[in-house]
Amino acid sequence: MHTPKEGIKIVNEIALNKEGYKVSKTLILAFLAGAYVAFGGLLAIIISGGSPGIAANNPGFAKFLFGAAFPLGLILVVIVGAELFTGNNAYFIPNILTKRQRAYAMLRNWGLVYIGNFVGALFVAYVITYLTHLVTDAPYIDMVHKIAKSKTSNTFLVTFIKGIGANWLVCLAIWQGIAAKNTIGKIVAIWIPVMAFVTMGFEHSIANMYFIPLSIFEGADITWSTFFIKNLIPATLGNIVGGALFVGMPYGYLFGKEDN
Repeated sequence: MHTPKEGIKIVNEIALNKEGYKVSKTLILAFLAGAYVAFGGLLAIIISGGSPGIAANNPGFAKFLFGAAFPLGLILVVIVGAELFTGNNAYFIPNILTKRQRAYAMLRNWGLVYIGNFVGALFVAYVITYLTHLVTDAPYIDMVHKIAKSKTSNTFLVTFIKGIGANWLVCLAIWQGIAAKNTIGKIVAIWIPVMAFVTMGFEHSIANMYFIPLSIFEGADITWSTFFIKNLIPATLGNIVGGALFVGMPYGYLFGKEDN
């Protein structure tokens, strides 16, 4: 595996490459990442939501099944390549600390990627899931509505803090994936932290771009304004803090500077 110092050098080069992408390339890669995360969410619904008996008798294991399936999305993002907003929350910070990149490059990337992720997640929610009736019947629809209701029932502060926890672990998963030198190692390194954050019930803004709109499409008593105000905004802000402040900044500060 790569050492943390070697890993930061790889992160720095990735961030520089991202700055050079054309707008069209960034948006296409972002669309794909949003779709990949949504596919992970759909797989989790099918496996965990299709096991109501397990949920009734062993709710902890049911949550684990949900969390165990969800990492498909981030594994695809890292292995085949795509632009994920939450992962990018940490990528640029080490270069900004050493003044190799400007904050404008980071903010431009975040804005484009966030839009592309949203479109990709909505596409899978409406076209791939809703129009094909994959979760229209019980017990899957019960899981779909339960997820959305739970995610829109917390206070702004609670969702914000859960957003910090989610992206702290997501960015650590990406850091570990970069550290690993072979495909199996990357998959395992990514799977463990992502499984953990989902099982623990933290809030990932891009995943929620799939889960909550899908529930709205499937007739949940949730408005789009409720989705944005009660979940997406605080989760996004928490994700930024989790990725930038708790991963990108400490590792950039500790390992990003060149040795004298």
